[in-house]
Amino acid sequence: MDDKTRLELYRVMVLSRTYEEAILREYHADKKPAFDIGAGLVPGEMHLSAGQEPAAAGVCAHLRRDDAVTATHRPHHIAIAHGVDLDKMTAEIFGRETGLGRGRGGHMHLFDPQTHFSCSGIVAEGLPPATGQAFAFQRQGSDRVAVAFTGEGAANQGAFHESLNLAALWNLPVVFVIEDNEWAISVPRGASTAIGSNADRAAAYGIPGHRIEDNDVEAVYTAAGDAVVRARASSTSADWRTSVVMPRPPTSAAAAAHVSASRSQIATEAPKAVRPRAMPRPIPAPPPVTTATRSVSSTDEGSMDMSAPA
Repeated sequence: MDDKTRLELYRVMVLSRTYEEAILREYHADKKPAFDIGAGLVPGEMHLSAGQEPAAAGVCAHLRRDDAVTATHRPHHIAIAHGVDLDKMTAEIFGRETGLGRGRGGHMHLFDPQTHFSCSGIVAEGLPPATGQAFAFQRQGSDRVAVAFTGEGAANQGAFHESLNLAALWNLPVVFVIEDNEWAISVPRGASTAIGSNADRAAAYGIPGHRIEDNDVEAVYTAAGDAVVRARASSTSADWRTSVVMPRPPTSAAAAAHVSASRSQIATEAPKAVRPRAMPRPIPAPPPVTTATRSVSSTDEGSMDMSAPA
């Protein structure tokens, strides 16, 4: 890696951290003396991503403005790394009419058509849309890619497995990134996940998994570069690859004190033998629907009779 690239990665990470420190300061400024989540210029919750900057910087450095990115409820570092307008994002967080969603979405629901960026407060919500965007790019015959960021807790959701399965089946140009900080809100990974590394889950879909130690931005950059190149090639080739990259948590006391981000995993598409693309089959017409009425006896509380009309 050359010094110019290192400097750009550092710039993005510092900008992300500085931005969130400023947001945190303003968020708490008028919620005192007793904390009131509904008060102040920024009402509601605030989810920051301190420590997760390497994942966003290392991955998004390889993306173009026309590539699609979906993020989690901790979206700021990813939005910044992908080039979302800071003024419009800040206005949205403060509920201003000039915001990305005219102030109606808040910090967990940022939508930017200019950079094809979106996020949601729903766990694992971004994976199916990214898979669908990748399917659209493939059908268009373009070399655009979609990237979905998610957390290690979301890797236990059905949407995670459904998205990886379809991406593998249809050879889609999509990259899945897992930011693993070992905690799904208040639940440690060891208490909720049967395997030690989510990178191992890639094998279930015939895709390689890669784990990156110590939240190393240069290692993330290298692995993500390979993943994005393969994803772009999958739009026009029957060969494809999905990979998983996972940085291990930093061991220093200062780094471990960060609220989030220890590992990142990236899933893109794995090499397979040349084969015809599997395309969705036509959906058959649904069978006739029989309507039903429900009646509840007013004299026998709790009883319910289900009956279909004659």
